Amino acid sequence: MAEDARLLSGVTVLRAVIEAQSFARAAAALGLSPSAVSRSVARLEQRLGARLLQRTTRCVRITEEGRRFYDSVAPHLAGIEAAIADVGEAAEVVRGRLRVNMDPFLARAVLAEHLPAFLEAHPALSLELIMRDSVGDLVADGFDLALRFSEPPAGAFVARKLLDVQVLTVASPSYLERHGPPRYPDDLADHLCIQLYDPARNLPFEWEFRRGRDVVAHRPKSRLMVSDVGAMLAACRRGGGIAQVLALSGRPLVESGALVQLLPDWAEEIFPLYAVFPTRRQQPAKVRVFVDFCRAQLRRQAWMESPDLSVRAQTLTSSG
Repeated sequence: MAEDARLLSGVTVLRAVIEAQSFARAAAALGLSPSAVSRSVARLEQRLGARLLQRTTRCVRITEEGRRFYDSVAPHLAGIEAAIADVGEAAEVVRGRLRVNMDPFLARAVLAEHLPAFLEAHPALSLELIMRDSVGDLVADGFDLALRFSEPPAGAFVARKLLDVQVLTVASPSYLERHGPPRYPDDLADHLCIQLYDPARNLPFEWEFRRGRDVVAHRPKSRLMVSDVGAMLAACRRGGGIAQVLALSGRPLVESGALVQLLPDWAEEIFPLYAVFPTRRQQPAKVRVFVDFCRAQLRRQAWMESPDLSVRAQTLTSSG
């Protein structure tokens, strides 16, 4: 790799000498000393085993071998420079294809209706939102980033927390008319609960209740487990049992009266949302603007008004 870098550097220096027809002028253009330019050309000649330039005290002339070599490599050098410029521009210009591994619930409940406006604001960008149950291999699957609830997976990822969202325990008015509301977390043992399947563990999500430093874990009694939040909410609204949902989807239903929040004194559990990147290197503009767009939409949600649950961004590397 170091040898390749020196070879490319030597070709760049050779071009500067040919164009300037002087080691001194080429050195000034490159910001090097004349001796450094001379050494670079000499190393290139040694590497190729041919004299590329004829040097005299008055001028520098390209040899026949030098001309053939230069004519062959000059177009490639121009292509490399164009590619470098294109990549550098991508760090500032929003364009190209953006492929996102997306949590299905987040896409449906928060982002979907705002996507047309986002694309209208960035006409040179095409967006692919692929709904997946897990992060997987971002590089092998061709993803620029992933947006996932829960802690980021172990591995060579870089994760940025976008927000913590409250977990609500809810039931329908019809269910509560038949069974009454639980007063304490332990009362849930006498109630029907609807569980949500966690594909990462191949188990239902665990229930947890927090009040200050007090934490109560609960394994709900359940005859119904689903893998889709929409199905869980529909069953809950029809009186199928008690469910735990994120405030992003549960708060509007509570405010409308379709569901009732239970155990509000024990509702301090939070669930994090992360943006997960395949590398810690500089992210292109298309990735940055999409993450900013997601954060803005989450902040606009009326049910995220609590300061304790507002967006709290931080950068961290997952262990692996």
